[in-house]
Amino acid sequence: MSCFCLSEISLFIVCPLSSLKTDTDRELSGVLQGTDESSTEEQAPEPGPNDGPGNHVRTREVKPRARSRPFSLRDCLLKYLLFFSNLLFTVLGLVVLALGLWGLINKESFAQEKIGQISTDPMLVFVVLGLVLSILCLSGCVGALRENCCLLQVFSATVLVLVAAQVLAAIVAYSLQGQIEGYLRSGMLAAMVRYQDDLDLRFITDEIQIGLQCCGADTYRDWEVNMYYNCSAPGVLSCGVPATCCVDPLENGTVWNSQCGVGSQQLDEFSAQSVIFLGGCLGGMSRWIEQHTGLIGAVGIVLLGVQIITLFITTRLMDNIQCSKATS
Repeated sequence: MSCFCLSEISLFIVCPLSSLKTDTDRELSGVLQGTDESSTEEQAPEPGPNDGPGNHVRTREVKPRARSRPFSLRDCLLKYLLFFSNLLFTVLGLVVLALGLWGLINKESFAQEKIGQISTDPMLVFVVLGLVLSILCLSGCVGALRENCCLLQVFSATVLVLVAAQVLAAIVAYSLQGQIEGYLRSGMLAAMVRYQDDLDLRFITDEIQIGLQCCGADTYRDWEVNMYYNCSAPGVLSCGVPATCCVDPLENGTVWNSQCGVGSQQLDEFSAQSVIFLGGCLGGMSRWIEQHTGLIGAVGIVLLGVQIITLFITTRLMDNIQCSKATS
């Protein structure tokens, strides 16, 4: 009786333990199976020859990485040609800018009593030209070296605007040939009025009169507009002209005679022609332009052609950069 009871108690204890073990094994097998399936999905093995429709395993498609298309030798040559040409013109622009600033500072054009006349200062042309040239060419230089499409677009757009402006200016100048002489006369007379006060205008006027062997705008008597050469002036230069109007301003071929034109306006043309040049500079300018029309046109066409070729090179470089980025 006692043995029978002990056996029933032992069975009662062992059976729940065995069922508990069975449940634990099932859970572990389920976890392991889930881990295998997740690892199978992550690793995405290629299906084998024995894999059928029932053994289909999801696989992740791996796209091959595209390689960027390298530049050809011609494209590299165009790139560095654009870089070095813009680098050269950037340095040239900085030199022109420095020359203009040096001229303004040396003449004290920024002083309070002269700041009102700075807009007519010839050195301001060098400052603006140097600034525009250096900024424009620097953008093209950096854009070509770094393959930056934004800088190259700015560079090409600015060059296109300059080309259009030059073509428009040529058309306007050709259609207004009769009025250009009037503008030149006004500019020449304005330079003569400020001849003694502005060193730049004096230099430009002297170079024109020496180079073209002329005196004044239309005649030597135009120098009466200057307050120092006017016949009513009290100074020694009264009724005179600058020494650059003289036929022979050098005494004995070595010494510059700055007083050779004193009193020339009081002479008649017959007496004055042995001392000074009688013809005005506007006629000399017109004759010089007529004689060098072919050269001026050739230089203009070459400059315009260089700018158009630069536009084509920049456009080709931008297309290569965008194509290279699209395939990467």
